[in-house]
Amino acid sequence: MKTVDCLGDMCPIPIIKTRKALKKTEPGETIKVITDHSCVLEAIKSNFKKCNITHEEVINGIWEISITKN
Repeated sequence: MKTVDCLGDMCPIPIIKTRKALKKTEPGETIKVITDHSCVLEAIKSNFKKCNITHEEVINGIWEISITKN
């Protein structure tokens, strides 16, 4: 699983990093995005609607977002 570290990044940087990672990903593969901004979670949900997205707040204020390419 590829990991995209977006800690400290503000939009649109996490979206750009995620888009680049997804281009290098085959259908069925998953990438994990780590962020400390809740707005990134909402932006990812709205920008990657064709992908399967799950998320978890692993530490207070830190989210791990799993994106599986269809």
